[in-house]
Amino acid sequence: MSALHLEVNGDRIEAQAPDHWTLLEVLRYRLGLTGSKQGCDKGDCGACTVLVDGKPVLACLTLAGAVQGRSITTIEGLLPAHRRAGGTGADPIQEAFDRCGALQCGFCQPGMMLSARALLNRCPQPTREQIREALSGNLCRCTGYTQIFEAVESCVAESLGAAPATRSWEAQLAERRGKQVGP
Repeated sequence: MSALHLEVNGDRIEAQAPDHWTLLEVLRYRLGLTGSKQGCDKGDCGACTVLVDGKPVLACLTLAGAVQGRSITTIEGLLPAHRRAGGTGADPIQEAFDRCGALQCGFCQPGMMLSARALLNRCPQPTREQIREALSGNLCRCTGYTQIFEAVESCVAESLGAAPATRSWEAQLAERRGKQVGP
C-alpha cells in the first residue's frame, strides 16, 4: 500500500492503494467516483476516459502512481469546473448531449463527454472530421454516433452565438410530417 497524493476535480486528495492499482481503480474503489466506467480493462472502449492535465487518458491503463501531482478531471468534476470558470448550469457539452438526445444507456457518455471537452478546449471550432477523430477512442453501442457528433457541433454553434444546426432526427421527423425545418 502506498499513499497517493492526487488532485482530482480541483481537490487535493490522499488515498491509500496498492502500487499496481490503476487510476480507474483508485477513482472508483477508493474515492467513490463511479462516473468513469470500468468497461474492457484493456484500453479498447474509452469508457474509463478521464482528463489528466486537460488531455484524455484511459484510466484503466494508467497506474495511479503515475499521475501524482497532475490535475485529474472526471465526469463528476466537469460541472464544478465550468462553474469555477464563471459558467452557470452544467458544462455546455453536458447540456448539448442532453438536448441532442446523445444519451442512451449512459455507459460510454462520461468518457465521450470528457473527450469532447478536451477537444473543445484545444480546438474551439472543430470540423466534423476533427470531432470524429477526437471521439474515435470512445465506443458507443447505443446511438450510432450521429447524435453525439451533433451534440458537439451544437455546443460549438452556441459558443459562437449561432443557432445550432438542425439535427438529423429533427429533419427526418419534419419530413415525415410534411413540414420544412430551418430557414
